[in-house]
Amino acid sequence: MSFLDRMKKTRIARSIVYFIVGVFSYPGIAVINKLKITGGENLRNLPARNVLFVSNHQTYFADVITFLHIFCAVKWKRFNRLGFPIYLLNPFTRVNYVAAGKTMKSSLLSRFFSWAGAITVKRTWNPDARDSRKGLNPSDTRNISKALAENWVITFPQGTTKPFAPCRKGTAYLIKKSNPTVIPVVIDGFSKAFGKKGLNLKARGVKLRVTFKEPLRFSGNESLDEIMQVVMDSIEQSERFADPLQA
Repeated sequence: MSFLDRMKKTRIARSIVYFIVGVFSYPGIAVINKLKITGGENLRNLPARNVLFVSNHQTYFADVITFLHIFCAVKWKRFNRLGFPIYLLNPFTRVNYVAAGKTMKSSLLSRFFSWAGAITVKRTWNPDARDSRKGLNPSDTRNISKALAENWVITFPQGTTKPFAPCRKGTAYLIKKSNPTVIPVVIDGFSKAFGKKGLNLKARGVKLRVTFKEPLRFSGNESLDEIMQVVMDSIEQSERFADPLQA
């Protein structure tokens, strides 16, 4: 591991990144737009490691940054609100998030934000079917497993901001292999409020919703397809949610 990679994992480096990104992003999340957090009590008393947050995905950065704000607020015993962001002075930094390697190299913002705990992965696509995913490659899965052994991890099972896209099998494999505490998250409003590839505002006064659901329970005997179905139902991205008549 290079010196730079070791630096990225230090609390002081992450704290500096959290503070800078947090100060600039807070107005767009909680002042210009309005964040509503539901289910924050489900974050109470979670273990310090091996917790996997699975969520639908709407923007490249605003989603994750909002999660980090919330986790820092939870450290300060604010479970369903942010309040004034004094929590940025002592943030909760034991978090990693899964992101496409190409995305995290696409701009100065993304390169800087990668210091907040990015686990970069390669997108693996089936060349014969644009919407069919083969999952994560083995080295990426190992890196995420290592992160889970030490921290909380945020992942987006669909691997895209396209609504109702299919789940990646790598997420199910990770759940089966690492047996983490799995917290489903449903978000809404971010694609309306923010640009897809940055923190630029598209609209004002948007209600940003983040709902943390109760942990999912797995016996360990489920197939990968069964795990994928449970995850997609929990983040409200399965076929029955795409069709209002089935939801």
